[in-house]
Amino acid sequence: MSGTDGRRDRTEADETPGSDGIVATAPEPAIPKPAAVIGRVPTGAGLRRELAAAARTLGLSSSIGDELIEIRDAIAAIEVEPVDLDAARRRVAAASGEEERLKERVAALRGGVRARREIESETDGVRAETDEALGDLESAAAELSAAQSDRIAAEQALERARERAADARDARERRLELRDRLRNRRRDARRELAREVYSEFRGALAVVPGAAPTDAGAEPGAYDGPSLAASLAAVRIADLDGTVALGSEAVRWIADRGGAAPQAVIDAPVVRPCRPPRG
Repeated sequence: MSGTDGRRDRTEADETPGSDGIVATAPEPAIPKPAAVIGRVPTGAGLRRELAAAARTLGLSSSIGDELIEIRDAIAAIEVEPVDLDAARRRVAAASGEEERLKERVAALRGGVRARREIESETDGVRAETDEALGDLESAAAELSAAQSDRIAAEQALERARERAADARDARERRLELRDRLRNRRRDARRELAREVYSEFRGALAVVPGAAPTDAGAEPGAYDGPSLAASLAAVRIADLDGTVALGSEAVRWIADRGGAAPQAVIDAPVVRPCRPPRG
């Protein structure tokens, strides 16, 4: 957590699971642009992320950069088809209900036909009623046959929908696995790049107000200095094309510790103030 001296556990912030924010609908680049990370201070990023971004501005690249792109492309290629199982189930239920209703009607009409035949006489009136009942039975039987076909078709559609739903679950699981792999490999890449520029970062701490090279330790995970000072030092060693937006907190940090010109501290053009980065 941040304290009054601007310190926080930067390693923890850099290693938080899910901090890369990979989403299926709009996956972020496998390798974020440096300005998106250190184009503002406070950066809202961990030290390794800052140093990795600075390293990329210096022309350095991770040994697993191509792998990161391949994983990101694999994630983007996975399409998950929406499957409405409820609608398919409702269709089966409706078709089954209609089939049962018609079965009952056919059974009732058959009973009526049998009853008329048992009491059938030679009179034309009774024979006509029997013929009419037979016509109703044939019509209901045809409807029942059609309803049975509809029910079979609905059941087959439900089975296909279940298969598509299973495929969609597999695709989602595969995508989640790839996201986890991408997060882990991006973390590995940041560690590699952060180590590459850590000596330059240590030297930059000697110029940044409120910091000292002794805060750096032997490697990025050992840094025990102020968060803002580390961000300013990371920006200082970077070779950014544009300006850096300094928030009021960063401006006050520099002013309260000697009043040096911010652009001299970070060795880059400055615009200010900027809004705090959104989490």
